[in-house]
Amino acid sequence: MALVSLPSGTIGVMGNTALLVMDVQVAIVQRFQKSEAILTPLAKAIAAARAAGVPVIYVRLAFREGRPEVSRRNRVFAAIASGIALAESDPATQVHPAVAPQPGDVVVIKKRVSAFSGSDLDVVLRSLDVHSLVLTGIATSGVVLSTLRQAADLDYDLTVLADGCADGDSEVHRVLIEKVFSRQATVISTDEWIAGLSADS
Repeated sequence: MALVSLPSGTIGVMGNTALLVMDVQVAIVQRFQKSEAILTPLAKAIAAARAAGVPVIYVRLAFREGRPEVSRRNRVFAAIASGIALAESDPATQVHPAVAPQPGDVVVIKKRVSAFSGSDLDVVLRSLDVHSLVLTGIATSGVVLSTLRQAADLDYDLTVLADGCADGDSEVHRVLIEKVFSRQATVISTDEWIAGLSADS
């Protein structure tokens, strides 16, 4: 896998960086069976972020009872809503226990593909004075791609953890990680990112 090397000093300001763990929910992990492979590197990244004082922000996809936020015109969500329990209180929409939030972690609930859509993520990030985002999640072609595009337009400095993302289509994942994301983000492995945290602490 060809990854973009991390420029020296780009992780330096801990107070301005946040780790986003997006859509790593029980039902989504079960739906994309290959995604279980990212749970171990994600757990390492989360532990390293907490140790370094980097905020960990979880993003969940969930709706009110009856799903009034799901439009019939939205092909993706109309199809998903018919096949998966997506109520905010449903156990299936909770963060997977292998990477579960701890007290002090922020959990944001979104209503569309991007982590910013229908959520208060932007308010949280601005309140924390975050300028740099480290992106992880399921799926690479879904929440990670959409959030990366929107965050880039909002002028965030972006890092993607290649082994902290998963997709149902391995070729789509490869193309995004190796060819597309690097245009707007630094793409590195979890171990490389953790090494950078240790070097800067």
